[in-house]
Amino acid sequence: MDKELLMAKAREIKANAYIPYSKFPVGAALLLKDGHIITGVNVENVSLGATNCAERTAIFTAIANGYKKGDFQAIAVAGDTADFLPPCSICRQVMAEFCTPDMPVYLTNEKKDILELTLGELLPYAFTDLEM
Repeated sequence: MDKELLMAKAREIKANAYIPYSKFPVGAALLLKDGHIITGVNVENVSLGATNCAERTAIFTAIANGYKKGDFQAIAVAGDTADFLPPCSICRQVMAEFCTPDMPVYLTNEKKDILELTLGELLPYAFTDLEM
């Protein structure tokens, strides 16, 4: 699947975001190595800390559906911003838990440009193990 089609899925799903407080919809489309796509949206909560981002919604849904660490091929993130919309730091760390550093991460902007990075470029010093 090419990045334009994956990003189209991310743009489409953001209409389902639950955003009564920020009014800021975000959609994510996660491509699995078996070709399946799992989407996610941001889901807000009045206690803000209980809000879940689109990227984590997609990843956690994949895990709940039986996918495992290493099953992820690429992720696209879409919002309505002038600049490219990167995942927050919590989402980056969750991505580091389940994805390889060379996994493509596609970001877009309101002009529908697509920026392609790797997870390693997005999170160069990821916390990856708990060796003591």
